[in-house]
Amino acid sequence: MQRFVKIFTHGCQMNDLDSRKLYSELAGHGYQPTEDDRLADVMIVNTCSVRQKAQEKALSTLGRLCILKRGRPGLVIAVAGCVAQQEGEELAERFPEVDIILGTHQLHRLKDLVADVRSRRQLRVETAFGDAIPSMDIVPDKDFLIPPHRAYINIMQGCDNYCTYCIVPLVRGREISRDHGAILSEVRLHAERGVKEVFLLGQNVNSYAGGMTFPELLKEIHAVEGIERLRFTTSHPKDVSPALIECFALLPKLCSHLHLPFQAGSDRVLKAMNRNYTHDSYLRLIEDLRRARPDMAFSADVMVGFPGEGEQDFRLTLDLIEAVRFDVLYSFKYSPRPGTAAAALVDDVALPEKRARLSVLQSLQRRITLENNKARLGKIVEVLVDGPSPRHDHQVFGRTTHNVIVNFAGPSSLIGSTVAVKVTRANQNSLTGELT
Repeated sequence: MQRFVKIFTHGCQMNDLDSRKLYSELAGHGYQPTEDDRLADVMIVNTCSVRQKAQEKALSTLGRLCILKRGRPGLVIAVAGCVAQQEGEELAERFPEVDIILGTHQLHRLKDLVADVRSRRQLRVETAFGDAIPSMDIVPDKDFLIPPHRAYINIMQGCDNYCTYCIVPLVRGREISRDHGAILSEVRLHAERGVKEVFLLGQNVNSYAGGMTFPELLKEIHAVEGIERLRFTTSHPKDVSPALIECFALLPKLCSHLHLPFQAGSDRVLKAMNRNYTHDSYLRLIEDLRRARPDMAFSADVMVGFPGEGEQDFRLTLDLIEAVRFDVLYSFKYSPRPGTAAAALVDDVALPEKRARLSVLQSLQRRITLENNKARLGKIVEVLVDGPSPRHDHQVFGRTTHNVIVNFAGPSSLIGSTVAVKVTRANQNSLTGELT
């Protein structure tokens, strides 16, 4: 009998990759993916708890599924990822319909646990940390690469930085790097499958230590025939070494874009966050990277309203944004995460003030993003075509090396190809162009 599985993914690219791995693992045991709640025999909520809003969305999804199960007692519900790791058995007390609670080091066990629950109907809670993370070595089936010409690859998990606001070390554990040989084998496999772009993932990729340094790993991947583009995320500013900066000068396949979270522009706030860099040292890092790759584009994470943040501290954040001129900023209001050092601080910036600061920051970034896009008018850009445009018939879209989306008229046969496009219009969050 055919069985079906549906996964609800909350959070970042790493969670999305984990979900693709889970689909692949269950496919090997006869489960087919579905988007239809009525068909699903197994439903998995793959969760994120880095920010309160992401956690609340995951729990809301879980609550809806539990109601669904009351009418379908044979349905298997699993909770995976950061919220599962953080809450453990307390999730089962709050949601008694849940069958499996699977922590961040135990994802490789899902297929066996589903079989066990189907036969015994007994709650399974697996949240132990290990010395290794076997799921990092799971390679998703080609059918689960979306788009098929781009592969996301885990190279490490966890974090040793212990930023005071961040729950990652508590729910993902200490840094564990995957062996470089396994990574390179996966890259070669993807290249044989026709993958053109490799995207390396980890909570702190540039502290990678899997038998070689991160710059050495980039050079090895760069040499793999068939791979045309190379990206990575997320990086910590304190670990951007001279050797990594040099990679942007030496490796043409390495894309001209870096996601480099700065979180705040005030040295006083950065110290309270335990970020281990300053406003000025971050700007020097940006200068060094642009010296190595003059057309470098940047994105970042930033928050407002960290405990003790005053108006002058916030102004320094705005000054840094003006100085760097990011293409994209992922901006958030501070929310205390349980177990972190900052959770013990007085959350003394009132919510209306947080909202006001976030509005000012986002308005500034919208202006800069549009100005950056206007500066690209008339230029010829190389675009790796991802698929049909979701908004415009007879158009396709793709990304430049700067990670900017470009829409242009063209046939679907271009998907997976890199083409030259002339930019004819600058939009708020994308470009429009024409084939040259």
